[in-house]
Amino acid sequence: MIVARILCPASKLATARGLHQQTASSSLGALLGLELVDEDYLYAAMDWLLPRQARIEDKLAARHLQPATVVLYDVTSTYFEGRRCPLAQYGHSRDERPGNLQIVFGLLTNPEGCPVAVEVFEGNTADPKTVAGQIRKLRQRFELQQVVVVGDRGMLTSARIREDLQTEEGVRWITALRAPQIQQLAADGNLQLSLFDQQDLAEIQHPAYPGERLIACRNPLLAEERKRKREELLTGTEKQLEKIRAATQRKRRPLRGKKEIGLAVGKVLGRYKMGKHLQLTIEEDRFDWQRKPASIEREAALDGIYVIRTSVPASDLTGQQVVATYKSLSTVERAFRSMKSVDLKVRPIHHHDPDRVKAHVFLCMLAYYVEWHMRRALAPLLFDEEDHEAAETQRSSIVAPAQRSLSARQKALSKQTVDGFPVHSFRTLLADLATLTRNRVRMGEQLFDMLATPTTLQDRAFELLQVRP
Repeated sequence: MIVARILCPASKLATARGLHQQTASSSLGALLGLELVDEDYLYAAMDWLLPRQARIEDKLAARHLQPATVVLYDVTSTYFEGRRCPLAQYGHSRDERPGNLQIVFGLLTNPEGCPVAVEVFEGNTADPKTVAGQIRKLRQRFELQQVVVVGDRGMLTSARIREDLQTEEGVRWITALRAPQIQQLAADGNLQLSLFDQQDLAEIQHPAYPGERLIACRNPLLAEERKRKREELLTGTEKQLEKIRAATQRKRRPLRGKKEIGLAVGKVLGRYKMGKHLQLTIEEDRFDWQRKPASIEREAALDGIYVIRTSVPASDLTGQQVVATYKSLSTVERAFRSMKSVDLKVRPIHHHDPDRVKAHVFLCMLAYYVEWHMRRALAPLLFDEEDHEAAETQRSSIVAPAQRSLSARQKALSKQTVDGFPVHSFRTLLADLATLTRNRVRMGEQLFDMLATPTTLQDRAFELLQVRP
């Protein structure tokens, strides 16, 4: 099922048909010695797998997590179509499906994004509520005496740091401040634009964060984008508000009443979220507004600024290293995209039994584990970055957006590898390898298998994977 999820992710029924001797869509079933396969056969395998999840994760952690290591943790959700699973609940949807039930699952990876553990939660579980269990897993099951946990600002909140991290000896953290906390730093005078006159990164202190380091960063490109987006939203808001004002002034059936006008205005503000920057005047027969320049200026002063919060001392990680470590959370987000979308298709989930749902998500994690290693091995044939160190040297600073290495840009531009092979995505390379056939031939009473001869590209792929067809 792990291999099938990489090659052709589908329901267990479709997977069983693809493995069955009479309906096989590939030689996978024959290679594994499978003949009469049905969905119950696969369900039994899932039931066998789940009790062994902890043991498998322990082995992965021992292989990929060092005794004193950085661990990345993030949470996502995926929606259900059915209504029978007890784990499926309404909650904050990251799939823009607020009307669907969902589950939540959290993924632990090493600093390079290699997955080591996954856990499924009920769909209404808030991200911070999942943190304590992961700390216990890291300390007790994985026996990590020193660990740095990296999580986003919605995950490692002040409450979670105070209750779940500060109470654990040997546990440090890297996260980011939320917008209200950054605004408070600015109001208290600790965060000023002059900090970024000579550089785009500066360490500051604040009494609200004793014993911690605050690393303020300013990304000019992000600042410009936020300025553009704010003006776009303000313009969109004013365009809709002008329609309401015109409705109050028309001669035939004008819009009247504070309540009715307020409801119309509320819908617009709810859509664009720009009410904080507007001064509204609503009367029984009149509506008007104007921008609040001071409010806009206060927000604009913090455009492109974010603040990393960490308990890791400077003797262990420099400010730039802390920022780079926090940014590595993008590798977990990449894993979620792979698991949820076209690559592994964790959704739609075709199960309603809680243990089967957990086994399904664990299967998807194991498939992503294999895919992660395959991508690294096959990188010379893919559009993927091969030389991460060279890519880092292309940045003007750690705060600047990530850049591709010169070799990766040349590969993308020419659509060819240095060996002259056509560059592939992971999916199209698998499709190319799938053209290899295994034919059963009968000559008289003799029966034998004939394998297609690999192309030079396919030979190169097998060489990189260190396998023989």
